[in-house]
Amino acid sequence: MPKPPPSPGKRAFQYASNLAIEAIITLGLALPYTWRVRTVGRIMQHLVGPLAGYRKRALDNLELIWPEKPLSERKAIAGRCLNNVGRTFIENYSSKQFPERLADNPLEGAGVAALEAAVARQQPVILVTGHYGNYEAVRATLVARGYDVGGLYRNMRNPYFNAHYVRTMEAFGGPVFPQGRKGTAGFVRHLKQGGQLVLLFDQHVRRAPVMDFLGQPAHTAVSAAELSLRYGALLIPFYGIRRADGLNFDTVLEAPIAHTTPEQMTQEITDSLARRVKDDPAQWFWVHRRWRAGKNRR
Repeated sequence: MPKPPPSPGKRAFQYASNLAIEAIITLGLALPYTWRVRTVGRIMQHLVGPLAGYRKRALDNLELIWPEKPLSERKAIAGRCLNNVGRTFIENYSSKQFPERLADNPLEGAGVAALEAAVARQQPVILVTGHYGNYEAVRATLVARGYDVGGLYRNMRNPYFNAHYVRTMEAFGGPVFPQGRKGTAGFVRHLKQGGQLVLLFDQHVRRAPVMDFLGQPAHTAVSAAELSLRYGALLIPFYGIRRADGLNFDTVLEAPIAHTTPEQMTQEITDSLARRVKDDPAQWFWVHRRWRAGKNRR
């Protein structure tokens, strides 16, 4: 059953919100690249994040996971998290400069040789990650090397924002597919042809199986593992890890996940992300409503 159209009031709010977002994008893109990334990071950290409630949500999530940490430390993590979110946002809208910076970035990790071998034998590959660092950094690096990397995206609730958001994803190169029946058919064809597909798995999915993530139950989609098993695709966790300078990245492909069951494979990629979060908590997007399972609901 199709959803009813939004009310005139909600539509007006969406329109106004998109105007504000476009103003930040326009301001950012008018600046030299380095200033752009730093400026939008600060805007998100000190203005948009607190006003939009993202800072409070990040602090709530941090309290749930690490109540033993001093409040000052959790606030510091939340602040750096928002800064990273802002930087990631404007980097992904820098559709020319950002891919150019990543074009010659070295690929690291045990998954690099596995990817190369899979491509040589035309085996499909699913590259899976979370909202950590900048998840588009690895895709930009791979596309620059000639890999046919497709992306799967979730349409944004704000249709005005969604229109230019999709164009930005397409600008990185490689096909992109929306979630839903039409998009699924497209990326399945892409996999069957021996292509590579990027999936982000770390957002709440209602009625999905519950996985342990950072010690708390979290509904987690098992679709990446299911597709890997169904089409004989390699499943490789990857990360675009922001360096201390805030502008450059380590682009890492971890060892492939062994084919077992969808639940076990999904717990393994969840554990991989958890290790990264523990290593550098500020790089993960604590602003998502990730934990809605059990008695602790966010």
